[in-house]
Amino acid sequence: MSGADPEASLGTTSATGACAVTVTGLCYSYPDGTRALDGLDLEIAAGERVAVLGPNGAGKSTLVLHLNGVLTAGAGEVRVGATTLGRGTVRAIRQRVGVVFQDPDDQLFMPTVRQDVAFGPTNFGMRGDALAESVAFALEAVGMSDRADRSPTRLSLGERRRAALATVLACRPEVLVLDEPAANLDPVARRELADILLALPTTLVMVTHDLPYARRICERAVILDGGRIVADGGIDEILDDDELLAAHRLS
Repeated sequence: MSGADPEASLGTTSATGACAVTVTGLCYSYPDGTRALDGLDLEIAAGERVAVLGPNGAGKSTLVLHLNGVLTAGAGEVRVGATTLGRGTVRAIRQRVGVVFQDPDDQLFMPTVRQDVAFGPTNFGMRGDALAESVAFALEAVGMSDRADRSPTRLSLGERRRAALATVLACRPEVLVLDEPAANLDPVARRELADILLALPTTLVMVTHDLPYARRICERAVILDGGRIVADGGIDEILDDDELLAAHRLS
């Protein structure tokens, strides 16, 4: 689907096995008092593909929104590489940690796909040849070069989801976070997206209820429940433990 070399074009962490993301003692409560994260600890190595699993209300989406500073922790910290997320670093962190939301229409709002893909890197100061190169790479990486000048409203759901992914890839993130990437996709679109994700060299964090898709994409799984990590291990080890899955309302 793509002739682009993602190793040459995406941000990567050079130190093999180095921590790409470190979450320590993370706590967060919503204004109504709901405790969404309760002292959560998590380390993700550079290049790992990690599935974040758990029942509704476990804290998965809340965790995702902390990784690039959309939400601010009540306690604890998030580090990306050696950089601690804070008021002075949030802009840099948002370029290094890209989030692809479940609804692609949250990220597609320009008249054409190409303009949508250029929006993020332009905001981060990219101009000229560097901008054109990043946009072209991102479109090719997701198989959307031939639809670059089409309105997102004329795309299928699978195409819109790939276009939304391209808007994030164009910023050259080191860490890619996806929220339910395969939700409501037909089998062909699911396979196309899986092939794209498996080819990317970035650290990948995937929040999903789709256990077979998690097994296909990721090598590690963590289960959240009650705002804490209750299981962490190899994807096969976690998903083959029927008792564990049942205990946390996963099937």
